[in-house]
Amino acid sequence: MSPRSGREDGGGEGGPAAESGDESIGRSGLRDVEGSTDSMDSARSTDAPEDPRASADAPVALAIMGPTSSGKTALSIEVARRLDGEVVSMDSRSVFRGMDVGTAKPTPQERGGVPHHGIDVTDPSERFGAGRWARYARQVIAQIRARGRVPLLVGGTGFFLRALTHPIFAEPELDAARRDALVRRLDGFADAELHRWLAMLDSATAARLGAWGGRQRLLRALELPLLTGRPLSWWHAHAPPEAPPVHVLPFVLDVPRERIDASVNGRVQGMVDAGLVDEVRGLVARYGEDAPGLNAHGYAELIPYLRGERTLDEALELVRKNTRAYTRRQDTWNRRQLPAGAVWIDATRPRAELADEIAARWRAAAGTH
Repeated sequence: MSPRSGREDGGGEGGPAAESGDESIGRSGLRDVEGSTDSMDSARSTDAPEDPRASADAPVALAIMGPTSSGKTALSIEVARRLDGEVVSMDSRSVFRGMDVGTAKPTPQERGGVPHHGIDVTDPSERFGAGRWARYARQVIAQIRARGRVPLLVGGTGFFLRALTHPIFAEPELDAARRDALVRRLDGFADAELHRWLAMLDSATAARLGAWGGRQRLLRALELPLLTGRPLSWWHAHAPPEAPPVHVLPFVLDVPRERIDASVNGRVQGMVDAGLVDEVRGLVARYGEDAPGLNAHGYAELIPYLRGERTLDEALELVRKNTRAYTRRQDTWNRRQLPAGAVWIDATRPRAELADEIAARWRAAAGTH
């Protein structure tokens, strides 16, 4: 299926607002302003990449990661209170205004007075990929540290973190009109067909996205060769990084699979009760079905329902299925792609105990008391 018909591959950058902020299955309505203070303003695989920063360098931020429904949001509040920290959402869908229920944006009450950033930064009609988020996050991290506080990057979008720790190349200028026309053309094709084209244009990137890709990354990988004449792999190899790497200490929540699946399944009806269907209907009316932000679990599956092409029960079952599949990909990505210094934590333990451990490990790594 295409993303607009609620494809079953569970893909898309940020998926269930779960490469989430995460937890693409949530509730609430709130406003954040970009740049404001409250916006109120041991990886387990030996093939994990090395952190480009020297190990002797103290980290400048910590990250709390894990699959959708693993409890990142509530834990981050506890850690922030212990460290006098501020939260930077690391979720590819919480950046969009109006996408509140389906992305589980924390309510003002859930934030508990802890400043939050990276929420409601732009409209769903805009693209907001890893490179743009990294540029935004670098600025916010610097501002938080200038206030003498600790930046906490919280969410499930691993590619966002990687864009900070392993900065991407400085992107070439692309004509906006040509890019939009190309995306509209490509959006009519299934993922399998797009991947076949990419394999002919950029075999290295096609192989990589076969394991980690989502539709948004697949489209991006096709844009560069078609609009610049050079594939994404060439740009990665030859173009200089757009900024120095940021040294981040990641903490990864390890949750039993059955617990994650049960949590995902149990939250779907809660989304509906909180007004998800009306939220999707209003966003489609305002931004259209093809808005980049709506290519996410909890949203894409409901669009065909609004067209009368599937029942609500069918749509919600797809949300559950796609989100469960997405959490598996998140877990696999974290195990294989995070730097070797990532700290895995048994998230079945009491939250206060987890927060104490993270705070203590951060103080030791950062050289603070």
